[in-house]
Amino acid sequence: MTTTIAKTIIVTGASSGIGKAACEFLLEHGHKVIGIARRDASIKHENFQSLHFDLSDLEQLPIFLESLVKSHPQIDALVCNAGRGQFGSLEEFSYDQIQKLMDLNFTSHAFMARAIIPEMKRNKSGRIIFIGSEAALEGSRMGSIYCASKFAIRGFAQALRDEGSKSGIQVSIINPGMVKTEFFSNLSFTHGDDTTHYIEVSDVARTIQFAIESRPGTVIDEINLSPLKNVVQTK
Repeated sequence: MTTTIAKTIIVTGASSGIGKAACEFLLEHGHKVIGIARRDASIKHENFQSLHFDLSDLEQLPIFLESLVKSHPQIDALVCNAGRGQFGSLEEFSYDQIQKLMDLNFTSHAFMARAIIPEMKRNKSGRIIFIGSEAALEGSRMGSIYCASKFAIRGFAQALRDEGSKSGIQVSIINPGMVKTEFFSNLSFTHGDDTTHYIEVSDVARTIQFAIESRPGTVIDEINLSPLKNVVQTK
């Protein structure tokens, strides 16, 4: 029987949905978690630290990350989960909306990895898990910018995986289909009502744990999670 060694893990988008579920699941399994989100994650645990920051603020993000790395030099894993959905035909997006969606869904993750990787390379170990989407696998109507942001994450993860392997850094991407979360609250569509029409946040949290706790010599490359039945309904 193997014993899990406690790791210090950063999770972005920690206040709700997949991020919050991942924090709670990892804490239950003995890890220390630093949750980053705009809002309070409402998690009470001795091994949890909540940091409030809007990751879409790219002007201030490098300053925030410099402070984070100084105060936590030993980061074993990074879970890049923060993001939001926005859908519509391309001409419905303003130029500012395009930039903001790409800033949060892709560029903020690149900034996070950029800040954490140097110390991981010095330690010759580290795990980075990106939460992608089924939208990273195939472009879809009304999803041009959202799909572009997730395709960017997938390509970034693939390149970073090759780059980091020489230094013992494992990079994974998890692509969930429709997950039962607040993601759909402000959208015009959602998943079906049956339990076979959506993924539970616990499914994604377990997959994140699997990637983090895999043996150093094995990389969990890319995992796609899908509901048993793909059902989309309009509101």
